[in-house]
Amino acid sequence: MRATLMYGAGDVRVEEVPDPILREPTDALVRVLASGICEGELPPYRFMPAADQGTRVGHEFIGVVTDIGTDVSRLRVGDLVVAPFAWGDDCEICRDGLPASCGRWGLWGQGGTDGGQGEAVRVPYAQGNLARLPVAVDSALLPSVLTLSDVLSTGHHCAVQARVGPHTSVAVIGDDAIGLLAVLTAKRRGAEQILVIGRNPERAGLARDFGATEVFIEPDVFDEPAGTADGELAGVERVRAATGGRGPHAVLETFGSLRTLETAFAMVRDGGVISRTASRYEMPIGRSMLLRNITLTGGAAPARAYADQLLPDILDGTIEPGRVFDHTISLTDVPDGYRAMATGEALKVFIRP
Repeated sequence: MRATLMYGAGDVRVEEVPDPILREPTDALVRVLASGICEGELPPYRFMPAADQGTRVGHEFIGVVTDIGTDVSRLRVGDLVVAPFAWGDDCEICRDGLPASCGRWGLWGQGGTDGGQGEAVRVPYAQGNLARLPVAVDSALLPSVLTLSDVLSTGHHCAVQARVGPHTSVAVIGDDAIGLLAVLTAKRRGAEQILVIGRNPERAGLARDFGATEVFIEPDVFDEPAGTADGELAGVERVRAATGGRGPHAVLETFGSLRTLETAFAMVRDGGVISRTASRYEMPIGRSMLLRNITLTGGAAPARAYADQLLPDILDGTIEPGRVFDHTISLTDVPDGYRAMATGEALKVFIRP
């Protein structure tokens, strides 16, 4: 079969690899119908050292079950399924919504597993990792369903961890796919005011469609290095002014730099919550966090558990998270898809093998 491999910064190739086979009685084989390129795959695309052997990539995919192990009883050949961005073993910790704390936790493409950006995947512990989808293989809902794999679940988890609910004010730092879907899920949870701090003016319309009440284009927020004083951080005064001078109840920080975290601390109100979806830094914790009673939270989303909660709203049209996909390509064109996302030409890329 064909699959995507990354050999180093800017070096993505689609090559022939061995077809997956069942190795354990808990395995299933899935023929991939659609996959995505994630913002989280761009750091290795930009900075990965060159290697002689490629690394399989892709952690967002949906597909059709083509074979199952003898211990798999809740799935059938022919089922359409979505996989979470990380897999666990369906233990008690996984079922409690903490798959990243599972001792057997792993990412697709690592530890001998197949990547989702290919034609097929062997899925370990299939019963706990695959969610069946009551839609047709040619459904127009496939892009929205695919977001359950990562970006919608991650945006939702960010809002859940921040205790977003009715009558709350929220600032979202980031207008990538996760940031935009954090807006959508904050709206879904009843947030009264949703302020977006972004760097791409062309994404403001989608942010508003998803529920943003105001969008502030502040590209300096996303520049490095960090370390400026609070009063100099871009966007802080505009957000505080929009919230009556106190700052929002919650800040959803989806970019993951030290500067964006500093910005979140500067704008959140005393007693508020900062929730993060990513971290590319060692985090300093100062006295302001303690004295201002700020809660700092975040974590890896239990995407498999959230799939059951979020799917009904996709099926009935309440939410349309698939709108974050603005480029559709074939598997052959995946290298071009990575370039488009790295340059900002594409918000998110949908792959049809």
